[in-house]
Amino acid sequence: MFIYEPYLYHMMNRRQFFKGVSAAVVITACGKIARAITPADLDMKTTFRFAVGSDWHYGEPNTPSDQYFTDLKNAFTKFNAENPCEFFVLNGDIFHNNPDLLLPAAEKVKTIHPAVYVTRGNHDRVTPEAWQQAWGHPLNHDVVMGDKVILLGDTATIEGKYVSPDVDWFSRKLEQYKDAKHIFIFVHITPVKWTANGVDAQEFQQLVRKYPNIKGVFSGHDHDQDGVKQLDGCKVPFLFDGHVGGSWGVNYHGFRVVELKKDGSLFSYIMNPVQKQGEKVFK
Repeated sequence: MFIYEPYLYHMMNRRQFFKGVSAAVVITACGKIARAITPADLDMKTTFRFAVGSDWHYGEPNTPSDQYFTDLKNAFTKFNAENPCEFFVLNGDIFHNNPDLLLPAAEKVKTIHPAVYVTRGNHDRVTPEAWQQAWGHPLNHDVVMGDKVILLGDTATIEGKYVSPDVDWFSRKLEQYKDAKHIFIFVHITPVKWTANGVDAQEFQQLVRKYPNIKGVFSGHDHDQDGVKQLDGCKVPFLFDGHVGGSWGVNYHGFRVVELKKDGSLFSYIMNPVQKQGEKVFK
């Protein structure tokens, strides 16, 4: 496993950096704001880094979806060259409805990073068999990277209906990896009714509460969401990333970066797409 040196000062000195992250906070269990970020937080060595985006909507009518991908790839390639990531996740709605778009979309997406993982969104309207053929793994998929596990879950039907994550599958996998140090979960549909387009997946929410090694749950789908939410009484952050394409949402196309620090905390922010915003540390 690579150990990365902190990159936070490669373009500015420490004083300038603190001026730029005055809104960043440390969040403890239950989402209580504890204190402002300190130099110690920022100097803590990063041991693992990845990026996640969502909602490309390749082929959506009346959108420059090819240009959206080019912009994403250029921004991430530059970022990754300076701040190496272990993998990139495109968290659903990779293409827009037409099943014929799956294979050309997959061909493009695989050029972003040597390790690319995906979830099916409500607009990725293809069969499980077609998904397996395109990506080489099933709709519900787990990846082990040393003491870290990523779980990628399906949350839509071939008709585009929103559904809860597969609780049986997640139950088995979370129990299988209960001794893993860190688990990261990716699902396209927001599994809490925080948004108009989310679902109230209460069984899944209870699973998240049960396993303290879950470090974060990542959702796409809600293009207008790029922040962080938390269940009452639960320390696990649910993180959004806006959108990399599509016809609506936040007024930029970007992706989220997550860094695991030496002390086990997470440092996360949005690239917008070449400037950082919304920096937060999760203990």
